[in-house]
Amino acid sequence: MAFSELIDRVGSKGPFQFLNMVLLGLPVLGLANHYLLQIFTAATPAHHCRPPPNASTGPWVLPKGPNGKPETCLRFIYPPNASLPNDTQGATEPCLDGWAYDPSTADSIVTEWDLVCDSNRLKEVAQSVFMAGTLIGGIVLGDLSDRFGRKPVLTCCYLLLAASGSGAAFSPSLSVYMVFRFLSGWSISGIVLSTSILNVECVSTQMRAIMSTLLGYFYTCGQFILPGLAYAIPQWRWLQLTVSIPFLAFFLSSWWIPESVRWMVLSGKFSKALKVLRQMAALNGKKEEGEKLSVEDLKFSMQKEISLAKTKYSIADLIRTPNMRHVTFCLSMAWFSTGFGYYSLAMSVEDFGVNLYTLQLIFGGVDIPAKFIAVLSINHLGRHITQASTLLLAGGSILALIFVPPDLPTLRTVLAVFGKACLSSSFSCLFLYTTELYPTVIRQTGMGISNLWTRVGSMMAPLVKITGELQPFIPSAIFGTVTLLGGSVAYFLPETLNQPLPETIEDIETWSCRAKKPKQEPEAEKASLRIPLQPCGPGPDPS
Repeated sequence: MAFSELIDRVGSKGPFQFLNMVLLGLPVLGLANHYLLQIFTAATPAHHCRPPPNASTGPWVLPKGPNGKPETCLRFIYPPNASLPNDTQGATEPCLDGWAYDPSTADSIVTEWDLVCDSNRLKEVAQSVFMAGTLIGGIVLGDLSDRFGRKPVLTCCYLLLAASGSGAAFSPSLSVYMVFRFLSGWSISGIVLSTSILNVECVSTQMRAIMSTLLGYFYTCGQFILPGLAYAIPQWRWLQLTVSIPFLAFFLSSWWIPESVRWMVLSGKFSKALKVLRQMAALNGKKEEGEKLSVEDLKFSMQKEISLAKTKYSIADLIRTPNMRHVTFCLSMAWFSTGFGYYSLAMSVEDFGVNLYTLQLIFGGVDIPAKFIAVLSINHLGRHITQASTLLLAGGSILALIFVPPDLPTLRTVLAVFGKACLSSSFSCLFLYTTELYPTVIRQTGMGISNLWTRVGSMMAPLVKITGELQPFIPSAIFGTVTLLGGSVAYFLPETLNQPLPETIEDIETWSCRAKKPKQEPEAEKASLRIPLQPCGPGPDPS
């Protein structure tokens, strides 16, 4: 708690924190554009085979499928009215001369590179490649952020996203497009990790949940911007360029974002940390408090955190002890199922039979009440009830889609919107819950591994959609079952409401002992929190 007390001295709820959140939040508006961009840039319009070059000038008749609609991937070899033997009149062949697309729809990578019929899987592969970039970027950039600082990684990622996003707009082929989208996903990971840390490390403990939720609303508002841009800019290359260029401005504005004071202190950069704290105090109207601070004060106030930082921890410490294994497994499953289910719905907007632009606005708008309700539930019902309930409800709504026929698009849309709202609430809860469950000494590593699992889920979601070619209900069955499983596992996580943040792995191991004890009276409970935590099991042998 020493670092929180230090922040409180120079102001933890003032103009500095507000300006810092705005500088960090404005780029988050644009992140929603990149995450969900392929909803519009990879939209599949109505299409059918082009007739052969030597076909007659009259209307070309297409074969009809079992549903009575014209085939999109087959054509007659000969016109049905040709005088040919009966056994050849109905013969069909693939679209050897390409496809004709509905001219009233916007162009996309699908129309440009003919990602339909046998090539339709490449559209989902392109989205998975983007998500793979976020996965690998999170692994690499998390370590670089701990080594070189949050701000340098954030600044470089702004520039990389602007460059790679613009490069995707000028891609001459699908393979080059995928490379640039991979780099875009890579840079987005660095932005998300650095932004979330820089946002909460300069506020008080009580304000962390509120600041995290406010930053999440920037992403929510970004979901309103994308449909408007896509409607105004129907050409996919110009749309891709439009959502990428602003990050050049964010690259320049990032020079005004302060580095993490906590990281500078733990890295031995005491003079720079003191300079940022004095700037914070001056902007918050506590200049005199800032002038009183010295390097010795920093070292004394954070001596425990500095000593803990000298001990090297690794990923292996996440599973080294029983309770840490339990927490890591449950959190990993919750993160995976949330990302898996969220992107199964977010990237399936065009499958519900409703106007693409309208439904995306609804999908974005539902996040506003969902996150507000999540905060109320987190603070009153508790973390693990909120986390388990949101995933169970989301899984149930996804499974319900199996039993709703396509000719009821309104009901299908209601279920999808409800499921996305629950998964959005799950994300809001998880970011706070993970921070409170992992101890200080390994919190960043735990958050990084948790984010890794949600990116694995989001990367697999487009590939699972391909199984719909076998049976239409298979994707929903997989998405719903996995999400239900995540909610069931999350129920076994310990509650952290009104609990002090754990600082060491040993603190986590004592939680199970405290949970097994009978409930104490309020005064006795407060007193017990002041007693140093003891490890589980019998005490030392008196002899």
